[in-house]
Amino acid sequence: MSLSVALKVAQSALAARQSESSVIARNISGAQDPGYSRKSVLLSQTYTDTGQVGGLKVDGIGRVTDSALYASLLQSTSTGTSQEAVLAGLTRLAETTGDTENQYSAAARLGELKLSLQTYASDPNNAIQAQDVLQASKDMAATLQDNSELVQEVRANADADMASSVREINTLLQQLEDLNSVVVRGTQSGADVTDALDSRDQVLLKLSEEIGITTLNRSHGDIVVYTDSGVTLFETKAREVSFQQTVVYDATTTGNAVLVDGVPVVGPGAVMEVNSGRLHGLAELRDDVAVTYQSQLDEIARGLIEAFAEADQSGGGGPDQAGLFTWSGGPALPAAATLMPGLAAEIVVNANADPDQGGSLDRLRDGGISDPLDPNYDYNPTGAAGFSDRLQELVSAIDADTVFDGGVELDPTDSLSGFAASSVSWLESGRKTMTGNVEVQSVILGRTAENLNNKTGVNIDEEMTLLLEIERSYSAATRLITAVDAMLEDLLAAAR
Repeated sequence: MSLSVALKVAQSALAARQSESSVIARNISGAQDPGYSRKSVLLSQTYTDTGQVGGLKVDGIGRVTDSALYASLLQSTSTGTSQEAVLAGLTRLAETTGDTENQYSAAARLGELKLSLQTYASDPNNAIQAQDVLQASKDMAATLQDNSELVQEVRANADADMASSVREINTLLQQLEDLNSVVVRGTQSGADVTDALDSRDQVLLKLSEEIGITTLNRSHGDIVVYTDSGVTLFETKAREVSFQQTVVYDATTTGNAVLVDGVPVVGPGAVMEVNSGRLHGLAELRDDVAVTYQSQLDEIARGLIEAFAEADQSGGGGPDQAGLFTWSGGPALPAAATLMPGLAAEIVVNANADPDQGGSLDRLRDGGISDPLDPNYDYNPTGAAGFSDRLQELVSAIDADTVFDGGVELDPTDSLSGFAASSVSWLESGRKTMTGNVEVQSVILGRTAENLNNKTGVNIDEEMTLLLEIERSYSAATRLITAVDAMLEDLLAAAR
Protein backbone atom coordinates (compact mmCIF):
# COMPACT_ATOMS: atom_id res chain seq x y z
CA MET A 1 0.00 0.00 0.00
CA SER A 2 1.43 3.41 -0.97
CA LEU A 3 1.81 6.16 1.57
CA SER A 4 -0.85 8.26 -0.20
CA VAL A 5 -3.35 5.39 -0.01
CA ALA A 6 -2.50 4.81 3.64
CA LEU A 7 -3.07 8.50 4.33
CA LYS A 8 -6.45 8.42 2.58
CA VAL A 9 -7.47 5.34 4.58
CA ALA A 10 -6.58 7.08 7.84
CA GLN A 11 -8.35 10.28 6.84
CA SER A 12 -11.51 8.42 5.82
CA ALA A 13 -11.41 6.49 9.11
CA LEU A 14 -11.21 9.75 11.03
CA ALA A 15 -14.18 11.16 9.09
CA ALA A 16 -16.21 7.97 9.69
CA ARG A 17 -15.39 7.98 13.39
CA GLN A 18 -16.38 11.63 13.60
CA SER A 19 -19.76 10.86 12.02
CA GLU A 20 -20.26 7.91 14.34
CA SER A 21 -19.41 10.01 17.39
CA SER A 22 -21.94 12.60 16.32
CA VAL A 23 -24.66 9.98 15.83
CA ILE A 24 -23.93 8.36 19.22
CA ALA A 25 -24.22 11.75 20.90
CA ARG A 26 -27.50 12.19 19.07
CA ASN A 27 -28.71 8.79 20.31
CA ILE A 28 -27.81 9.58 23.90
CA SER A 29 -29.56 12.93 23.67
CA GLY A 30 -32.75 11.39 22.23
CA ALA A 31 -32.82 8.25 24.37
CA GLN A 32 -35.69 9.50 26.52
CA ASP A 33 -37.73 11.04 23.69
CA PRO A 34 -40.95 9.13 22.91
CA GLY A 35 -40.67 7.21 19.65
CA TYR A 36 -36.97 7.89 19.14
CA SER A 37 -35.24 5.02 17.33
CA ARG A 38 -31.55 4.28 17.48
CA LYS A 39 -29.53 5.80 14.62
CA SER A 40 -26.36 4.41 13.08
CA VAL A 41 -23.88 5.49 10.40
CA LEU A 42 -24.07 3.51 7.15
CA LEU A 43 -20.52 2.82 5.96
CA SER A 44 -19.04 1.17 2.90
CA GLN A 45 -15.47 0.52 1.71
CA THR A 46 -13.83 2.35 -1.18
CA TYR A 47 -11.22 0.87 -3.50
CA THR A 48 -8.31 2.21 -5.51
CA ASP A 49 -7.89 1.70 -9.26
CA THR A 50 -5.70 -1.29 -8.50
CA GLY A 51 -8.37 -2.93 -6.32
CA GLN A 52 -6.81 -2.06 -2.98
CA VAL A 53 -8.98 -0.94 -0.04
CA GLY A 54 -8.99 2.83 -0.16
CA GLY A 55 -10.82 3.64 3.07
CA LEU A 56 -14.38 4.14 4.34
CA LYS A 57 -17.23 6.12 2.88
CA VAL A 58 -20.22 7.43 4.84
CA ASP A 59 -23.32 6.46 2.84
CA GLY A 60 -25.83 8.06 5.18
CA ILE A 61 -27.65 7.67 8.47
CA GLY A 62 -29.95 4.71 9.12
CA ARG A 63 -32.28 3.84 11.96
CA VAL A 64 -33.17 0.57 13.65
CA THR A 65 -36.69 -0.62 12.82
CA ASP A 66 -38.88 -3.69 13.28
CA SER A 67 -41.87 -3.49 10.96
CA ALA A 68 -43.61 -6.56 12.41
CA LEU A 69 -43.45 -5.30 15.99
CA TYR A 70 -44.48 -1.81 14.92
CA ALA A 71 -47.51 -3.15 13.03
CA SER A 72 -48.42 -5.18 16.13
CA LEU A 73 -48.13 -2.03 18.25
CA LEU A 74 -50.51 -0.16 15.96
CA GLN A 75 -53.05 -2.97 16.13
CA SER A 76 -52.76 -3.36 19.91
CA THR A 77 -53.18 0.37 20.39
CA SER A 78 -56.33 0.47 18.25
CA THR A 79 -57.86 -2.53 20.01
CA GLY A 80 -57.06 -1.10 23.43
CA THR A 81 -58.58 2.35 22.81
CA SER A 82 -61.73 0.75 21.37
CA GLN A 83 -62.22 -1.39 24.46
CA GLU A 84 -61.46 1.51 26.79
CA ALA A 85 -64.16 3.64 25.12
CA VAL A 86 -66.77 0.91 25.60
CA LEU A 87 -65.69 0.28 29.20
CA ALA A 88 -65.96 3.99 30.06
CA GLY A 89 -69.52 3.98 28.73
CA LEU A 90 -70.45 0.79 30.58
CA THR A 91 -69.03 2.25 33.79
CA ARG A 92 -71.22 5.31 33.35
CA LEU A 93 -74.27 3.16 32.59
CA ALA A 94 -73.58 1.21 35.78
CA GLU A 95 -74.62 4.35 37.67
CA THR A 96 -78.17 3.24 36.92
CA THR A 97 -77.70 0.19 39.13
CA GLY A 98 -75.53 1.55 41.95
CA ASP A 99 -74.66 -0.91 44.70
CA THR A 100 -76.96 -3.20 46.66
CA GLU A 101 -77.28 -0.72 49.52
CA ASN A 102 -78.33 2.26 47.40
CA GLN A 103 -81.07 0.32 45.56
CA TYR A 104 -80.84 2.46 42.43
CA SER A 105 -81.65 -0.18 39.82
CA ALA A 106 -85.03 -0.79 38.25
CA ALA A 107 -84.90 -4.32 39.66
CA ALA A 108 -84.37 -2.98 43.19
CA ARG A 109 -87.21 -0.47 42.82
CA LEU A 110 -89.48 -3.22 41.56
CA GLY A 111 -88.60 -5.30 44.62
CA GLU A 112 -89.52 -2.38 46.88
CA LEU A 113 -92.82 -1.95 45.06
CA LYS A 114 -93.65 -5.64 45.40
CA LEU A 115 -92.86 -5.57 49.13
CA SER A 116 -95.04 -2.50 49.69
CA LEU A 117 -97.92 -4.19 47.82
CA GLN A 118 -97.57 -7.30 49.97
CA THR A 119 -97.59 -5.21 53.14
CA TYR A 120 -100.62 -3.24 51.96
CA ALA A 121 -102.44 -6.45 51.00
CA SER A 122 -102.11 -7.66 54.58
CA ASP A 123 -103.93 -4.53 55.80
CA PRO A 124 -105.87 -3.06 52.83
CA ASN A 125 -107.61 -0.45 54.96
CA ASN A 126 -104.33 1.14 56.05
CA ALA A 127 -103.90 4.53 54.38
CA ILE A 128 -100.25 4.71 55.39
CA GLN A 129 -99.50 1.46 53.58
CA ALA A 130 -101.41 2.74 50.58
CA GLN A 131 -99.22 5.87 50.58
CA ASP A 132 -96.12 3.64 50.70
CA VAL A 133 -97.35 1.80 47.60
CA LEU A 134 -97.93 5.09 45.81
CA GLN A 135 -94.46 6.36 46.73
CA ALA A 136 -92.82 3.10 45.67
CA SER A 137 -94.67 3.37 42.36
CA LYS A 138 -93.47 6.93 41.86
CA ASP A 139 -89.91 5.85 42.69
CA MET A 140 -90.22 3.04 40.14
CA ALA A 141 -91.35 5.37 37.37
CA ALA A 142 -88.78 8.02 38.29
CA THR A 143 -85.99 5.44 38.23
CA LEU A 144 -86.91 4.35 34.71
CA GLN A 145 -87.11 7.97 33.58
CA ASP A 146 -83.77 8.88 35.17
CA ASN A 147 -82.06 5.77 33.83
CA SER A 148 -83.37 6.48 30.37
CA GLU A 149 -82.09 10.05 30.58
CA LEU A 150 -78.64 8.84 31.63
CA VAL A 151 -78.50 6.32 28.78
CA GLN A 152 -79.25 9.04 26.26
CA GLU A 153 -76.68 11.30 27.90
CA VAL A 154 -74.10 8.54 27.46
CA ARG A 155 -75.06 8.27 23.79
CA ALA A 156 -74.84 12.05 23.29
CA ASN A 157 -71.43 12.16 24.99
CA ALA A 158 -70.21 9.30 22.81
CA ASP A 159 -71.42 11.21 19.75
CA ALA A 160 -69.57 14.35 20.90
CA ASP A 161 -66.42 12.30 21.50
CA MET A 162 -66.76 10.87 17.98
CA ALA A 163 -66.78 14.43 16.63
CA SER A 164 -63.63 15.20 18.64
CA SER A 165 -61.99 12.02 17.36
CA VAL A 166 -62.76 12.94 13.75
CA ARG A 167 -61.20 16.38 14.24
CA GLU A 168 -58.11 14.73 15.72
CA ILE A 169 -57.91 12.30 12.80
CA ASN A 170 -58.00 15.12 10.26
CA THR A 171 -55.28 17.00 12.17
CA LEU A 172 -53.07 13.91 12.30
CA LEU A 173 -53.61 13.16 8.61
CA GLN A 174 -52.47 16.68 7.74
CA GLN A 175 -49.36 16.22 9.90
CA LEU A 176 -48.78 12.90 8.17
CA GLU A 177 -49.00 14.57 4.76
CA ASP A 178 -46.39 17.17 5.75
CA LEU A 179 -43.99 14.62 7.24
CA ASN A 180 -44.40 12.20 4.37
CA SER A 181 -43.44 14.95 1.90
CA VAL A 182 -40.27 15.63 3.92
CA VAL A 183 -39.38 11.93 3.92
CA VAL A 184 -39.94 11.45 0.20
CA ARG A 185 -38.04 14.58 -0.84
CA GLY A 186 -35.21 13.85 1.59
CA THR A 187 -34.88 10.24 0.49
CA GLN A 188 -34.71 11.27 -3.14
CA SER A 189 -31.98 13.86 -2.41
CA GLY A 190 -30.03 11.59 -0.05
CA ALA A 191 -30.67 13.71 3.06
CA ASP A 192 -30.94 12.32 6.57
CA VAL A 193 -34.69 11.73 7.14
CA THR A 194 -34.48 9.43 10.15
CA ASP A 195 -35.92 12.02 12.55
CA ALA A 196 -38.79 12.68 10.14
CA LEU A 197 -39.42 8.92 9.97
CA ASP A 198 -39.56 8.78 13.77
CA SER A 199 -42.03 11.66 13.82
CA ARG A 200 -44.13 10.03 11.13
CA ASP A 201 -44.27 6.79 13.12
CA GLN A 202 -45.45 8.72 16.16
CA VAL A 203 -48.22 10.36 14.13
CA LEU A 204 -49.30 6.95 12.87
CA LEU A 205 -49.33 5.63 16.43
CA LYS A 206 -51.56 8.51 17.55
CA LEU A 207 -53.76 7.93 14.50
CA SER A 208 -54.15 4.26 15.46
CA GLU A 209 -55.60 5.37 18.80
CA GLU A 210 -58.48 7.01 16.97
CA ILE A 211 -59.08 4.52 14.15
CA GLY A 212 -57.72 1.11 13.22
CA ILE A 213 -55.14 1.40 10.44
CA THR A 214 -52.79 -0.60 8.25
CA THR A 215 -49.86 0.81 6.27
CA LEU A 216 -48.09 0.09 2.98
CA ASN A 217 -44.52 1.24 2.31
CA ARG A 218 -43.58 2.40 -1.18
CA SER A 219 -40.44 3.62 -2.90
CA HIS A 220 -38.51 6.66 -1.65
CA GLY A 221 -39.92 6.22 1.87
CA ASP A 222 -43.49 6.95 0.73
CA ILE A 223 -46.35 5.43 2.72
CA VAL A 224 -50.03 4.68 2.17
CA VAL A 225 -52.44 4.39 5.09
CA TYR A 226 -55.71 2.45 5.06
CA THR A 227 -58.36 1.86 7.68
CA ASP A 228 -58.26 -1.69 9.02
CA SER A 229 -61.27 -2.34 6.79
CA GLY A 230 -59.44 -1.25 3.63
CA VAL A 231 -60.58 2.34 3.01
CA THR A 232 -57.76 4.70 1.98
CA LEU A 233 -57.03 7.35 4.61
CA PHE A 234 -53.82 8.70 3.10
CA GLU A 235 -52.10 8.32 -0.25
CA THR A 236 -49.84 11.25 -1.09
CA LYS A 237 -52.67 13.47 0.16
CA ALA A 238 -54.86 13.19 3.26
CA ARG A 239 -58.41 12.02 2.60
CA GLU A 240 -61.29 13.92 4.18
CA VAL A 241 -62.89 12.35 7.26
CA SER A 242 -66.30 13.88 8.01
CA PHE A 243 -68.98 13.52 10.67
CA GLN A 244 -72.13 15.45 11.55
CA GLN A 245 -72.62 15.57 15.31
CA THR A 246 -76.08 14.99 16.83
CA VAL A 247 -76.46 17.14 19.93
CA VAL A 248 -79.72 15.90 21.46
CA TYR A 249 -80.54 12.21 21.86
CA ASP A 250 -83.63 10.26 22.81
CA ALA A 251 -84.45 6.58 22.40
CA THR A 252 -85.62 7.09 18.82
CA THR A 253 -82.51 9.01 17.68
CA THR A 254 -80.06 7.38 15.28
CA GLY A 255 -76.60 8.92 15.22
CA ASN A 256 -74.80 9.79 12.00
CA ALA A 257 -72.06 7.79 10.31
CA VAL A 258 -68.39 8.75 9.98
CA LEU A 259 -67.34 9.08 6.34
CA VAL A 260 -63.90 8.71 4.78
CA ASP A 261 -63.90 10.24 1.32
CA GLY A 262 -67.68 9.78 1.33
CA VAL A 263 -67.52 6.10 2.35
CA PRO A 264 -69.29 5.29 5.67
CA VAL A 265 -66.82 3.45 7.90
CA VAL A 266 -68.40 3.89 11.34
CA GLY A 267 -72.04 4.01 12.37
CA PRO A 268 -75.28 3.37 10.47
CA GLY A 269 -74.87 2.10 6.91
CA ALA A 270 -71.12 1.50 7.25
CA VAL A 271 -70.21 -0.52 4.18
CA MET A 272 -66.55 -0.93 5.16
CA GLU A 273 -66.76 -0.74 8.94
CA VAL A 274 -63.56 -0.26 10.91
CA ASN A 275 -62.85 -2.89 13.52
CA SER A 276 -60.85 -1.00 16.14
CA GLY A 277 -59.82 2.39 17.42
CA ARG A 278 -61.59 4.90 19.66
CA LEU A 279 -64.12 5.72 16.93
CA HIS A 280 -65.13 2.07 16.70
CA GLY A 281 -65.58 1.79 20.48
CA LEU A 282 -67.60 5.02 20.71
CA ALA A 283 -69.87 3.94 17.87
CA GLU A 284 -70.38 0.52 19.49
CA LEU A 285 -71.33 2.27 22.73
CA ARG A 286 -73.63 4.78 21.03
CA ASP A 287 -75.35 2.46 18.58
CA ASP A 288 -75.24 -0.96 20.23
CA VAL A 289 -74.52 -1.20 23.96
CA ALA A 290 -76.48 1.85 25.10
CA VAL A 291 -79.31 1.18 22.66
CA THR A 292 -79.69 -2.39 23.91
CA TYR A 293 -79.76 -1.25 27.53
CA GLN A 294 -82.31 1.43 26.68
CA SER A 295 -84.44 -1.22 25.00
CA GLN A 296 -84.31 -3.32 28.15
CA LEU A 297 -85.48 -0.35 30.21
CA ASP A 298 -88.29 0.26 27.71
CA GLU A 299 -89.37 -3.36 27.98
CA ILE A 300 -89.38 -3.14 31.79
CA ALA A 301 -91.64 -0.09 31.46
CA ARG A 302 -93.93 -1.94 29.06
CA GLY A 303 -93.98 -4.92 31.40
CA LEU A 304 -95.00 -2.67 34.29
CA ILE A 305 -97.87 -1.11 32.37
CA GLU A 306 -99.00 -4.56 31.29
CA ALA A 307 -98.67 -6.12 34.77
CA PHE A 308 -100.68 -3.32 36.43
CA ALA A 309 -103.25 -3.06 33.64
CA GLU A 310 -106.94 -3.26 34.57
CA ALA A 311 -109.40 -5.68 32.95
CA ASP A 312 -113.12 -5.27 32.35
CA GLN A 313 -114.82 -6.75 35.43
CA SER A 314 -118.32 -6.72 33.94
CA GLY A 315 -117.66 -9.58 31.56
CA GLY A 316 -118.49 -7.31 28.65
CA GLY A 317 -115.17 -7.92 26.96
CA GLY A 318 -113.86 -4.39 27.21
CA PRO A 319 -110.15 -3.90 26.39
CA ASP A 320 -107.51 -3.98 29.09
CA GLN A 321 -106.48 -0.47 30.06
CA ALA A 322 -103.43 1.11 31.70
CA GLY A 323 -103.91 1.18 35.47
CA LEU A 324 -101.41 2.35 38.08
CA PHE A 325 -98.71 2.89 35.45
CA THR A 326 -99.58 4.72 32.25
CA TRP A 327 -97.95 6.50 29.32
CA SER A 328 -98.63 9.05 26.61
CA GLY A 329 -100.79 6.57 24.69
CA GLY A 330 -102.92 5.62 27.72
CA PRO A 331 -105.38 4.36 28.67
CA ALA A 332 -104.64 1.99 25.77
CA LEU A 333 -101.85 -0.53 26.40
CA PRO A 334 -98.66 -0.71 24.36
CA ALA A 335 -98.55 -3.56 21.83
CA ALA A 336 -97.82 -6.88 23.57
CA ALA A 337 -94.31 -8.37 23.29
CA THR A 338 -93.22 -5.47 21.10
CA LEU A 339 -90.47 -2.99 21.90
CA MET A 340 -91.64 0.62 22.06
CA PRO A 341 -88.53 2.85 22.02
CA GLY A 342 -88.60 5.60 24.63
CA LEU A 343 -91.34 4.11 26.78
CA ALA A 344 -89.15 4.18 29.90
CA ALA A 345 -88.89 7.95 29.56
CA GLU A 346 -92.67 8.29 29.30
CA ILE A 347 -93.95 6.00 32.03
CA VAL A 348 -95.70 7.77 34.93
CA VAL A 349 -97.96 6.94 37.84
CA ASN A 350 -101.60 7.45 36.92
CA ALA A 351 -102.91 10.69 38.38
CA ASN A 352 -106.20 8.94 39.27
CA ALA A 353 -104.40 7.12 42.10
CA ASP A 354 -102.50 10.17 43.41
CA PRO A 355 -104.29 12.44 45.90
CA ASP A 356 -101.87 15.26 45.07
CA GLN A 357 -103.25 15.21 41.52
CA GLY A 358 -106.91 14.84 42.45
CA GLY A 359 -106.92 11.05 42.60
CA SER A 360 -107.72 8.58 45.37
CA LEU A 361 -105.48 6.12 47.23
CA ASP A 362 -108.42 3.71 47.54
CA ARG A 363 -108.17 2.97 43.83
CA LEU A 364 -104.87 1.19 44.52
CA ARG A 365 -106.93 -1.36 46.41
CA ASP A 366 -110.22 -1.21 44.50
CA GLY A 367 -109.14 -0.63 40.90
CA GLY A 368 -110.84 1.81 38.56
CA ILE A 369 -107.60 3.77 38.15
CA SER A 370 -107.81 3.62 34.36
CA ASP A 371 -111.20 5.34 34.27
CA PRO A 372 -112.89 6.30 37.56
CA LEU A 373 -116.10 7.08 35.67
CA ASP A 374 -116.39 3.57 34.22
CA PRO A 375 -117.69 1.10 36.84
CA ASN A 376 -116.72 -1.84 34.64
CA TYR A 377 -113.09 -1.50 35.79
CA ASP A 378 -113.92 -1.35 39.50
CA TYR A 379 -112.64 -4.51 41.23
CA ASN A 380 -114.39 -3.72 44.56
CA PRO A 381 -117.85 -2.36 43.70
CA THR A 382 -119.09 -2.84 47.26
CA GLY A 383 -116.25 -0.74 48.67
CA ALA A 384 -115.25 -3.40 51.21
CA ALA A 385 -112.47 -2.03 53.44
CA GLY A 386 -110.82 -5.46 53.76
CA PHE A 387 -110.69 -6.12 50.00
CA SER A 388 -107.21 -7.39 49.07
CA ASP A 389 -107.80 -9.50 45.95
CA ARG A 390 -106.64 -6.79 43.56
CA LEU A 391 -103.46 -6.18 45.57
CA GLN A 392 -102.65 -9.89 45.64
CA GLU A 393 -103.26 -10.03 41.90
CA LEU A 394 -100.74 -7.25 41.35
CA VAL A 395 -98.13 -9.01 43.47
CA SER A 396 -98.62 -12.19 41.44
CA ALA A 397 -98.41 -10.25 38.16
CA ILE A 398 -94.90 -9.05 39.00
CA ASP A 399 -93.67 -12.65 39.20
CA ALA A 400 -95.88 -14.12 36.47
CA ASP A 401 -94.31 -15.31 33.22
CA THR A 402 -94.81 -12.86 30.41
CA VAL A 403 -93.52 -12.30 26.89
CA PHE A 404 -90.96 -9.62 26.09
CA ASP A 405 -89.45 -8.46 22.82
CA GLY A 406 -86.86 -11.00 21.65
CA GLY A 407 -84.35 -8.44 20.38
CA VAL A 408 -83.02 -7.05 23.66
CA GLU A 409 -80.53 -9.86 24.48
CA LEU A 410 -82.52 -11.16 27.47
CA ASP A 411 -84.86 -14.13 27.98
CA PRO A 412 -88.13 -13.08 26.29
CA THR A 413 -90.26 -15.44 28.42
CA ASP A 414 -89.17 -14.34 31.88
CA SER A 415 -91.24 -12.71 34.61
CA LEU A 416 -91.13 -8.94 35.03
CA SER A 417 -89.00 -9.23 38.18
CA GLY A 418 -86.71 -11.79 36.52
CA PHE A 419 -86.37 -9.66 33.39
CA ALA A 420 -85.43 -6.57 35.44
CA ALA A 421 -82.84 -8.57 37.41
CA SER A 422 -81.43 -10.03 34.18
CA SER A 423 -81.00 -6.53 32.80
CA VAL A 424 -78.80 -5.59 35.76
CA SER A 425 -76.83 -8.82 35.33
CA TRP A 426 -76.41 -8.14 31.60
CA LEU A 427 -74.94 -4.72 32.29
CA GLU A 428 -72.64 -5.88 35.06
CA SER A 429 -71.52 -8.93 33.09
CA GLY A 430 -70.66 -6.73 30.11
CA ARG A 431 -68.73 -4.34 32.31
CA LYS A 432 -66.82 -7.16 34.00
CA THR A 433 -65.97 -8.80 30.68
CA MET A 434 -64.81 -5.52 29.16
CA THR A 435 -62.73 -4.72 32.25
CA GLY A 436 -60.94 -8.04 31.83
CA ASN A 437 -60.44 -7.40 28.12
CA VAL A 438 -58.95 -3.98 28.79
CA GLU A 439 -56.58 -5.38 31.41
CA VAL A 440 -55.39 -8.14 29.06
CA GLN A 441 -55.00 -5.72 26.17
CA SER A 442 -53.07 -3.32 28.39
CA VAL A 443 -50.57 -6.08 29.15
CA ILE A 444 -50.27 -6.98 25.47
CA LEU A 445 -49.78 -3.34 24.52
CA GLY A 446 -47.20 -2.79 27.25
CA ARG A 447 -45.17 -5.84 26.29
CA THR A 448 -45.35 -5.01 22.59
CA ALA A 449 -44.14 -1.47 23.25
CA GLU A 450 -41.38 -2.79 25.51
CA ASN A 451 -40.22 -5.33 22.92
CA LEU A 452 -40.20 -2.68 20.21
CA ASN A 453 -38.21 -0.33 22.43
CA ASN A 454 -35.73 -3.10 23.20
CA LYS A 455 -35.29 -3.66 19.46
CA THR A 456 -35.20 -0.08 18.24
CA GLY A 457 -34.59 2.10 21.28
CA VAL A 458 -31.34 3.42 22.70
CA ASN A 459 -29.36 1.61 25.38
CA ILE A 460 -27.13 4.20 27.05
CA ASP A 461 -24.61 1.58 28.24
CA GLU A 462 -24.22 0.18 24.73
CA GLU A 463 -23.81 3.66 23.28
CA MET A 464 -21.08 4.51 25.80
CA THR A 465 -19.28 1.26 25.00
CA LEU A 466 -19.42 2.09 21.29
CA LEU A 467 -18.09 5.53 22.06
CA LEU A 468 -15.04 3.96 23.75
CA GLU A 469 -14.47 1.72 20.73
CA ILE A 470 -14.69 4.73 18.42
CA GLU A 471 -12.20 6.55 20.62
CA ARG A 472 -9.76 3.65 20.21
CA SER A 473 -10.33 3.55 16.44
CA TYR A 474 -9.84 7.30 16.27
CA SER A 475 -6.59 6.94 18.18
CA ALA A 476 -5.42 4.22 15.82
CA ALA A 477 -6.18 6.40 12.80
CA THR A 478 -4.26 9.32 14.26
CA ARG A 479 -1.27 7.08 14.97
CA LEU A 480 -1.39 5.90 11.36
CA ILE A 481 -1.40 9.52 10.16
CA THR A 482 1.51 10.29 12.47
CA ALA A 483 3.47 7.31 11.12
CA VAL A 484 2.79 8.29 7.50
CA ASP A 485 3.81 11.86 8.30
CA ALA A 486 7.08 10.64 9.83
CA MET A 487 7.79 8.45 6.83
CA LEU A 488 7.15 11.34 4.46
CA GLU A 489 9.48 13.53 6.51
CA ASP A 490 12.20 10.85 6.24
CA LEU A 491 11.72 10.63 2.47
CA LEU A 492 11.94 14.39 2.08
CA ALA A 493 15.06 14.50 4.24
CA ALA A 494 16.71 11.76 2.18
CA ALA A 495 15.91 13.62 -1.06
CA ARG A 496 17.69 16.83 0.09
